[in-house]
Amino acid sequence: METADRKLFLGGRLKRLRRDLGLTQTAMAGDLGCSPSYLNHIERNQRPVSAQLLLRLAETYDVDLRSFGPSGGPATEATLSEAFADPVFHGLTVPRHEIVQLAEDQPAAADAVLRLYRAFADRRARDRAEADAAGGSGDETPADWVREYVQSKRNHFPELDAAGEILAAELEAGTPGEPFETRARARLQTRHGLTVRTLPDDVMVEWTRRFDPHRRRLLLSETLGPSSRAFAVAFQLALAEHDAELTALADAANAPDEPTRRLLKVSLANTLAAAILMPYAAFQAAAEAAGYDLARLQARFGVSFEQAAHRLTTLSRPTARGVPFFLMRVDQAGNVSKRFAAGAFPFSRFGGACPRWRLHSAFRTPGRIVTQIVETPDGQRWFTLARTVDRQGRDAFTETHDLAVGLGCELKHAHRLVYARGLDLAAPEVTPIGPACRLCHRHPCAERAAPPVDRPLTVDDWSKSVSPYPFAAG
Repeated sequence: METADRKLFLGGRLKRLRRDLGLTQTAMAGDLGCSPSYLNHIERNQRPVSAQLLLRLAETYDVDLRSFGPSGGPATEATLSEAFADPVFHGLTVPRHEIVQLAEDQPAAADAVLRLYRAFADRRARDRAEADAAGGSGDETPADWVREYVQSKRNHFPELDAAGEILAAELEAGTPGEPFETRARARLQTRHGLTVRTLPDDVMVEWTRRFDPHRRRLLLSETLGPSSRAFAVAFQLALAEHDAELTALADAANAPDEPTRRLLKVSLANTLAAAILMPYAAFQAAAEAAGYDLARLQARFGVSFEQAAHRLTTLSRPTARGVPFFLMRVDQAGNVSKRFAAGAFPFSRFGGACPRWRLHSAFRTPGRIVTQIVETPDGQRWFTLARTVDRQGRDAFTETHDLAVGLGCELKHAHRLVYARGLDLAAPEVTPIGPACRLCHRHPCAERAAPPVDRPLTVDDWSKSVSPYPFAAG
C-alpha cells in the first residue's frame, strides 16, 4: 500500500524540466542549493526527490508540483499498459516495471509512443469500417471468424437439428412428463456415468459451468437460473453424445488457428444443445401456431427469452421454414456480443447498430418488449422488437437487465407475428435508420456519433447543423 512518505524517483521529469529551461546540471544545482553530483544522482533515479527539493523547484521555477506526481503526464502506467495489451503486440511481453520506467523516466518518449499508438488504432478503425463497407471483415478475431462462418451457413446446421430431434425424442420416451433437466441428468448418469452438482457461488468463483473429468461431474453455479441450468446440462449432453460429430464439423470448417477452431466447436455444441431443448419440428410448429409469441414459446419449452429468440434465427429447414429473423445483442455501452440472421441482416455486420433503433432504448423499459418499424437506406422496411435480458452469471458489479436483445424480420413477414396485430402494416409509422455511423450516409441526423469514412466534412464558422458532423453529399 502506498504511504505518505513514499519515495519519489522522478529523474526523467526533472531532466525534462531542466532541458526545457535550457539549464545545465551545474546551473540548476546552483539555483536549488544542492551539488551537481546530487542532482545527477536524482536525474539517474539513484536518489529519490526529497520534499525540500520539490518545494525549492516550485519556488525557484514556478512549476506546478502536481506535474511531478505519479499521474503527472498523459502517458501513465495505465494508458501505456492498455496500449501494450493490444493484439498487435501479441508475443511481446512488456514487464510492468519497464512500463513504469518509461512513463516516469522518459515521459516525452512515452507520450510519443501513445500518440503513435492512437494514430495506428484510428487508422485500423478506418480500415475496418472501409472493409465493412466493401463487404469484408478486415482484421478478424476468432469471434469475428466464427460469427462469419455461422452466418455463411445462415445459422442453420441440419445435421445438428436432426441429432437434436432424435435425442429429444429418446429423452421424452424414457421418462415422459418429467422436466427436461431431470431427464437429461438421468441420461448423463445412466449412459455416461456423469453426475450434476450445483455449488455455491463462492466455490465456483468465476465459473458458471465446469466439467470435472476426473470425478465425472458437471459443476453448475447457483447463480444460474432454471433455463440457464437446463441449457448447461443440454450442452454437456451434446458433448457426451456427439463429441466426435462436433469435432468433425469444427475440423471441416478449416478455422485459421486452434483457438478459433475450439471457439467454433463450442458454438456448434451450443447449437446442438438448443436443438435438444427446442426440437426443430416441434418448435417451428409451436412458433407458427403462437404467432411467434416468445412468452408462449418460453413456457412451452422451458427456455429463456434469449434462448427462444436465438432459436428463431435458425428455422431454415427447406420443408418447414420459419420467419427469417435476425438477432443482435448489445450491452449498455453498445458493444455487440451476438449477431445472427436466418436471412438478410439490415445492419453493419462489424460495427454497432444505429442509435435510432429502439434496441438501445429498451434499457429504459427493463423486461418489456418494445416494437418498431424501421427503414434502411436501401428502402427496405423491417419489423423489429427488443427487450432487456439478464446476463448469464454475475459478479459484484453486474447490473440487472444489462443486455438487450433485438429481433426483427422483413416487414412483409410481420403479419405472421402477434406483436404486429393492430398495426397498419400497409401505411405504418416508420423510423429511418442506417448502419454504423461511420458507414451511414443519412443526413441530417442529430444522433450521429461519427462522420462517414468516405465523405469529407463540411464544417464552417457560419452555420451549425443538427448533426455534429455535416458532410458533403456523394
